[in-house]
Amino acid sequence: MGQIEATSQKSQQGMTRSSKPDQKPTPVLISMKEVCALTSLSRTTVNRLRSQGGFPAQVELGERRVAFVRSEVLAWIEERVAGRTRPQ
Repeated sequence: MGQIEATSQKSQQGMTRSSKPDQKPTPVLISMKEVCALTSLSRTTVNRLRSQGGFPAQVELGERRVAFVRSEVLAWIEERVAGRTRPQ
């Protein structure tokens, strides 16, 4: 696998490569708009789930700005997919 492909895969998982091998990867932050696009949920639903503890915690960026860790949102989506029931 080439360097670009490896970096692309890590980026898709919500993490970027660190420049030093002994450092943790830096989390990729995404906006509420991106969260809504990834999950197909409305802002209202995401906010309700957040307040109930049923959604990954936000990262406070400023007084009126929050973001989410992309890998945590993707893991939340994967949990929903893995937990679904198939009709018989």
